[in-house]
Amino acid sequence: MDLSSSPAPRREIRELPDELISQIAAGEVVERPASVVRELVDNALDAGATQIQVKLMAGGVRAIVVEDDGLGIPSEELPLALRRHATSKIRNLDELESVGTMGFRGEALAAIASVSEMAIASRSEGAAHAHRIDARSGELNPAARARGTSVEVRELFFSTPARRKFLKTDATELAHCVEAVRRHALARPDVGFAVWHEGKLVEQWRAGTAEQRVADVLGEEFVAESRPVEGGAGPLRIHGRAGLPEASRSRADMQYVYVNGRFVRDKLIAHGVRSAYEDVLHGHRQPCYLLFLEIDPSLVDVNVHPTKIEVRFRDGRELHQRVRYAVQDALAVSRAAEAQTTNAIQAAQQATAEAPGYRPSPGNPPAWFGNAQTAAEAPAPAYVPSWRSNTQVSLGLAEAQALYAPQTPLPVAFAEPSALPAHDWPLGRAVAQIQGVYILAENAQGLVIVDMHAAHERVVYERLKASLGAAAIESQPLLIPVTFAATAQEIATAEAQAEGLLRLGLDVAPLSSKMLAVRARPAALAGGDVVELTRGVLAELGQFDASQAIERAQHEILATMACHGAVRANRQLTLDEMNALLRDMERTERADQCNHGRPTWRQLTMKELDALFLRGR
Repeated sequence: MDLSSSPAPRREIRELPDELISQIAAGEVVERPASVVRELVDNALDAGATQIQVKLMAGGVRAIVVEDDGLGIPSEELPLALRRHATSKIRNLDELESVGTMGFRGEALAAIASVSEMAIASRSEGAAHAHRIDARSGELNPAARARGTSVEVRELFFSTPARRKFLKTDATELAHCVEAVRRHALARPDVGFAVWHEGKLVEQWRAGTAEQRVADVLGEEFVAESRPVEGGAGPLRIHGRAGLPEASRSRADMQYVYVNGRFVRDKLIAHGVRSAYEDVLHGHRQPCYLLFLEIDPSLVDVNVHPTKIEVRFRDGRELHQRVRYAVQDALAVSRAAEAQTTNAIQAAQQATAEAPGYRPSPGNPPAWFGNAQTAAEAPAPAYVPSWRSNTQVSLGLAEAQALYAPQTPLPVAFAEPSALPAHDWPLGRAVAQIQGVYILAENAQGLVIVDMHAAHERVVYERLKASLGAAAIESQPLLIPVTFAATAQEIATAEAQAEGLLRLGLDVAPLSSKMLAVRARPAALAGGDVVELTRGVLAELGQFDASQAIERAQHEILATMACHGAVRANRQLTLDEMNALLRDMERTERADQCNHGRPTWRQLTMKELDALFLRGR
């Protein structure tokens, strides 16, 4: 059977009709009803709206109406607003490179109009009445409405029925539309939002403070189980909230990142956040976080994709590190250390209030005064574990391994006396040990249960990391270089980043157009797979900070050492040893989880204990 086919006849080059061009563009801009909602809400925010209402029918497939109280569009500009690449947001390349509005491409309205029946009614300030334009016919007629704009989009994808077949159920499309509005609501707490479906109010967020908006949109539970994030330097500022490891989820559905108020999905930022959770997250759990990045607009390119959900950064590696350390700092203080700081502040406030001659004044209100800064809101001092000191000499991995050799039982050293009274210890006073596995302690809230091995494992691990510290990465030459087949990208990276690789203790050089040779590796990782390590470093060097690959490999060794060096189950401890471990936990960063992300302690309050025994019922 002859499978050969004759070449297709040549077709002449022609310009595409405007309608077909708009429909092709709509394929990029309008994926589903939520895409329309996002674009129309973007325009409403750019118009200075303080109240935005989104009304949907059949999940947005039959109808989407977005109403705002913004500046409105003059009647003479309404026909122009429907033309492709017509916008009031930018005028030239300079304005594009420093764009500060949500929209700027000038193609959303034309794209939506090409795949739906659309009409716009708008009234600008000072106009006698509103005007309504039909996108299909171009008819412009007087209309009644207050200042602002209403955009009606009906029968989405009626002109492209094949696209309509890809839509999901009404409930699914409605959920996507609500999520689109939720993303805007988190970034703009000064604007009120309401979402209606089939005439019923589905969601409403009133204008208010940023803190209240986060609680309204993501829930009080997220606020309670997250820590404030503050970081950045120079033209970059990072703020928001990072969820505690125990509040992680099985899906990545509670991760919000904004760049200059615009919701984005960025692998660089996501990788930086994930690396901050590296040794505190269990298994494949996903962290929850809400991060706002404010950066000089000239350092970020928002004109990457028609949906404007992707961006590029001029200095991606620096931003990656800033994000990582900002989240890492937020997670470093354990709940016990945080409680200790709060208790110390409260004790100081109480001592001041009881001092002779003390009188509250407007500038020095008492703690119970309504406008006073509460202890929880007071800025906490930077937490430094007691075992760190400025004069400590960093140890190499070999010295650290000898110090904490697993064959030598690691004793629980007595901790320094706490500055707080015994009844204010966050993890309380040890009272018993259960089956040589758990420590029971009593604190002001009730009962504390500590996993002895997991807790001590974290304490030892953090000590090892501090001992390793900023020690230089020593390089060990290989007697026989290790060679491996490499891709063109790996070879190009190895050549371009040769100096950076040497600083990481790796001497990598091309052997041929398809082979790389490793002539030296980090001395601290002499027992590891040098090829796998090199591939990992080259992969990360292309996108992120490759030093993390070395650091991660070092920490894996330290975690194993800490696991073997920690007190084992079934070992009987004295009350003094138990209390020493509790005090060490209060001083140790990330002491709420072991190296594998498992919790190290749990609190049972008196209320929970009373409920177990039906007290008060």
